[in-house]
Amino acid sequence: VQLQAFGGGLVQAGGSLRLSCAASGRTFSRYTVGWFRQAPGKEREFVAVINWSGGTGYADSVKGRFTISRDNAKNTVYLQMNSLKPEDTAVYYCAVSVVSGLLTTESAFVYWGQGTQVTVSS
Repeated sequence: VQLQAFGGGLVQAGGSLRLSCAASGRTFSRYTVGWFRQAPGKEREFVAVINWSGGTGYADSVKGRFTISRDNAKNTVYLQMNSLKPEDTAVYYCAVSVVSGLLTTESAFVYWGQGTQVTVSS
């Protein structure tokens, strides 16, 4: 599975962005897909996850502001980010796990995209 994340950019605090994660090489409709992020000088952290049936999970820091969704016909998963804060600034990665469930740990994900930069200015 090859993943490409895009949609990042520079936005003011309070603004919105929608990230996309497009998969190729194999349909991932039966797989769990997650978003992670890594801020400068920090470890990569879990952001959101969606399983094959549409069940979702979120980190507490983004709950109520971010929404993960998927369009299996397009082999694409989205991360709608609203009410962005400067602390959301990071490189965002999408990843696929072949294990079912609402997974939140990096080690459970075997395919990773290249990342897309999100910068939120204050």
